[in-house]
Amino acid sequence: MSKLMKSVAVAGAVAAALSAHGTTASAMEKEKCFGVSLAGQNDCAAGPGTTCAGSSTVDYQGNAWTLVEAGTCMDIDLPEMADGTMRKGALEALERDLPA
Repeated sequence: MSKLMKSVAVAGAVAAALSAHGTTASAMEKEKCFGVSLAGQNDCAAGPGTTCAGSSTVDYQGNAWTLVEAGTCMDIDLPEMADGTMRKGALEALERDLPA
């Protein structure tokens, strides 16, 4: 193996190691945000009787969560509820917008 090929191999290994480390760091910057996903688009936890990802059945289902950037959960722009009150995401499961 030539010196150039060895250098390319080492550079590739270093780049792969750094990208794997970057993925871990970005995952740590996410948090579960309840009540912000559309039906069938949640990441997990959609209440009793459901499996996991994609199992919510109601838009903005309060007990279904999606991973969002840390610190942004309560700032997500959501439509008002039927009674006109503001709908906000939360860091814990909500009792609103649950399936009938």
